[in-house]
Amino acid sequence: MANAARAYVDDKAKTPEIDYDAFVEMDSFNKLVKQKRGFLFTTTFLFMIAYILLPILAFTDALQAKAIGNITWVWIYSLSLFLMTIILCTLYVSRAQKFDKQAEAVIAEYQQKKGGRR
Repeated sequence: MANAARAYVDDKAKTPEIDYDAFVEMDSFNKLVKQKRGFLFTTTFLFMIAYILLPILAFTDALQAKAIGNITWVWIYSLSLFLMTIILCTLYVSRAQKFDKQAEAVIAEYQQKKGGRR
């Protein structure tokens, strides 16, 4: 147990100090946070509205009407929720890769500024 604690302390000693206040003041960091927040809140809101509407609309005449043969609009709406989930996951993965690149650029900018001050 003592060896594990010592290894943890040694790893913490190797970790560079980060000035989080400097990060918060960076325009590029604030832009990234704003973009991520906008994307995540918008997609989450749309996702939740679509899912919450299903049990509400499922018992209305609008979704109980037959669409194709004996298939009602409830089934089509439910299937569209699966498709929406797949599309949102794909979109999120794509956007997350862009956000990761932006985050790397923010970290590089921070390290450049930090190196310039010393």
